[in-house]
Formats: sequence, structure tokens, C-alpha cells
Amino acid sequence: MKIFKKTNFKKPLIFSLILFPLFVIGGYLATVMSVSSMTPEFLSQGIEQFGSKLNLILASSIMPIILPFICSFFGFILSEKIGLLRPFKFEKSALIKTIVISMIFGIIFSLDAWTFAKWSPELAKTYESTGSFDAITWFSSVLYGGLSEEIMMRLFFMSFLSFAVWKIFFKEKENVPNGVIIGSNIVVALAFAVSHLPATLQTFGVLTPLLIFRCFLMNGAFGLLFGRLYRKYGIQYAVLSHIILHIVSKTIWLIAF
Repeated sequence: MKIFKKTNFKKPLIFSLILFPLFVIGGYLATVMSVSSMTPEFLSQGIEQFGSKLNLILASSIMPIILPFICSFFGFILSEKIGLLRPFKFEKSALIKTIVISMIFGIIFSLDAWTFAKWSPELAKTYESTGSFDAITWFSSVLYGGLSEEIMMRLFFMSFLSFAVWKIFFKEKENVPNGVIIGSNIVVALAFAVSHLPATLQTFGVLTPLLIFRCFLMNGAFGLLFGRLYRKYGIQYAVLSHIILHIVSKTIWLIAF
């Protein structure tokens, strides 16, 4: 394939291997959290299929571990091809902007407990029963939510979509048009929201119009922020922003509940 011509595979492989232990921990913890939040009906079906809760967790954690690893390898290559791969370091000005914006968005994200939870009995029960914050939630949010999801959605999917559109429709252009990357960010943000619908169904046992709207608003809108940070500063800023958003929101829930 032409995309792989004159491609140095050593750097993306090293990048993926360095992140792999974090993918393993994050994928496992995310699965534990997902299984623990299943409705009794979904949980009993899973246990019946795999024989035990542990087997269900182990089997379900394979994809959340392997997929980010694969995406990190190919995402590194694609990101470099479209000019979005930046040195893995933080510049002071961009870092401060990212931290401040992400903390504000984290506060906005936390308002879910006082807005949608007031309008949805299914959502309200999750706050009343779990408190929304513990060690597993913390590390899962940091390692899977912050790292794995950004590697899959932004580094790989957004880069792949930008590269594909560029090569198919703008062959004469030497560089990827900015509009292509912005459009890819919007599409990926919507896809990111859609990817949360199965988990929403597992957690609440139903997909009401309100829960669907909440899923698109919270995951899609924040996905746009992460994509912009990736486009402007580099994937490390998108990862950091996603992590801060979760830490801030869940710390607020810890204090409140």
C-alpha cells in the first residue's frame, strides 16, 4: 500500500509498546466499571454466556485493550502523514490554556448530576446508588477515557478520515486542507457520541430520547474540544484535556455525593 511506502515503523511501534501497559490497565478497569454498572438483566445474560462474572470481565476486556494498541500504531503513522504529529512535549502557553479550558468544561460536565439526573429517573438512580466516584472510576477515566479513547478517536479515526478525504478528493493538494481536518473532527465527535449509546443502554436498560440527547450533547460537544486541541497543539493535549475533564467532574461528584 502506498501509505506505507517510505514509512518508518520503528517509531510508531515503540510508541505503541510504551502505551500498551496503560492500555491493559485502562481496558481492564473500564470493563470492570462497565460490568458493575450493568442492569441485572444484562449482567445475568453475560454471566450465563461466559460462565462467571470474572470470565465475563476478562473476555470483555480483550477488545478495549487490543483496539487502542492497534490504533496507536496506525494513528501515529497517519498523524505524521497529515502533519498533525507534534513533538511529545508541552509548551507553557498551550498547556495553561488547555488546563484552564478543561477545568471549566469539567465543571460544566459535572452539572449532569443537577440537570439531566433531575429529569431522568434512570440516570438519577446511578448517582444515588454509586456516588459516581471511586478508585476504579478514577483510574478508568484517566487511562481508558483520557488515553485510550483519545488514541482511538482522535489520533487514529480523525487522522484516518482526514487522510482518506484528502487523498480521494484533494489529490492535487500538497497538504491536507484545514477544512478537511475540521470536518473530520465534527464527524468523529458525532461517532464518539454514538459509540457511547451501547454503554448507555447497558447502564440504564433503556434509551429514552432524553438519554440519547444527553449522550450526544456531553460526548459530542466535548469531543469537538479534544479534536481541536489535537489539531492545534498535538494529541498529548487532547489526552490531557480529557483526563482533566474527568478528574474535575468526578471530584465534584465525590464532594457532592
